[in-house]
Amino acid sequence: MRSSKRIFGLLIAGLLLAGPLLVVAAATRPARALDIQFWHGMPGELAYPLDDLVAGFNASQPDYRIVPVFKGLYTQTMLAALFATRIGEQPAIVQIAEVGTATMMTRRDAVVEVDALMRQEKAPFDPAAYIPAVAAYYTDGSGKMLSIPFNSSVPILFYNKDKFQAAGLDPEAPPKTWPEVEAAAKRLRGAGQTCGFTTDWPSWINVENFSAVHGLPVATRGNGFDGLDAELALDNPLMLRHLEALVAWQRAGLYAYGGRATKAEAKFLGRECPIFLGSSASRAEMLNNATFKVGFGPLPYWPDVRGAPHPPLIGGGSLWVLRGRPDAEYAGVAKFFAYLSQPAVQARWHQTTGYLPITRAAYEASRKSGFYGKNPGADIAIRQLGLEPPAAGRKGLRLGSYVVIRDIVEEEMEQALAGTKTPAAALTSAVARGNAVLRDFAAQNLSASGAR
Repeated sequence: MRSSKRIFGLLIAGLLLAGPLLVVAAATRPARALDIQFWHGMPGELAYPLDDLVAGFNASQPDYRIVPVFKGLYTQTMLAALFATRIGEQPAIVQIAEVGTATMMTRRDAVVEVDALMRQEKAPFDPAAYIPAVAAYYTDGSGKMLSIPFNSSVPILFYNKDKFQAAGLDPEAPPKTWPEVEAAAKRLRGAGQTCGFTTDWPSWINVENFSAVHGLPVATRGNGFDGLDAELALDNPLMLRHLEALVAWQRAGLYAYGGRATKAEAKFLGRECPIFLGSSASRAEMLNNATFKVGFGPLPYWPDVRGAPHPPLIGGGSLWVLRGRPDAEYAGVAKFFAYLSQPAVQARWHQTTGYLPITRAAYEASRKSGFYGKNPGADIAIRQLGLEPPAAGRKGLRLGSYVVIRDIVEEEMEQALAGTKTPAAALTSAVARGNAVLRDFAAQNLSASGAR
């Protein structure tokens, strides 16, 4: 009995030492809280702010507990979720990459449209509150939002200010055009650097957003928004010119191909390549891990192209709701989505990650708080994208199985960079192989419409 009392006393002492946070946590995590699975594809440092976001919601109310589960990168997460729906083990919420939107649209029997969910649960929801370019990507032809915008980003330029200064370049003047990138890379090489610049996400940055910034379509039919019969349009003179330039720059040591996804980040953080093109969502990682002063700039463009630069296309992902879960979970999902859209929550997410503030109110809150003044370059992504509705044909990409097509494009780019194919042959092959994937997707989804 004494032993039991002693153990009990130690437990009480431990609870008291844990402080008020534990008491608050206990008060907001009653046994009756309903667990809701949230599958995502955010690894590494981006998982920390996501966990913080979820913890904020869980602590804000006693009825639901969102449980984030990392299922691999975007493609693996989508495939895992679609497979899970077949065996009845799907989560209520899954994060899907922006280019997976067309695929998810053809699975409407397996998803709950966010617009309908929020109305059904009478949760606060106003599609007009979202930044137009973000909302447009996830809205169907009738104006209904299909999924909730979550982590949206655009490519930006990062540069090593210390290396710029050492090479005699102005550390406060990032290169704005491709000729300026080339000139800066030559100066950096002349100052002893092994590389001038590198890029993450080869297709997203050097093909998809390159096309958008120069006012060119990635595919016909409004980049797939107007129907499943879209075809790729990458084998155009400007895209060929750019790929030829990348090949020539690599041969000259000005450009270093760093691999797919985010593999090239190591070349920038490791001081090998002082200029780096990557996602605005890499901002926090760069600031946290760089051992040098980091500068920021917009995505480069070719200055002789009329009208350039145009707004880029967003990347990242959105949150889809899957059918087949208990009714009680959907009320919690709606409440979670309403929480995510609150200006203060979105502003914090934007400021700590580098993702776009997906609502106008979150952007205004960040601006009025002086965040952009204290953090130069933090508003580059939103300044590139703008706050106006995107022009016709520039809402984004809605192409079936585009994750497969993106792999094809990057494989062909790699062959051009390796010298095993000419740039022209690589682009021709990418279009032919990609169109075969599009035709196969259309054949399997004849009853679906990319414009819905």
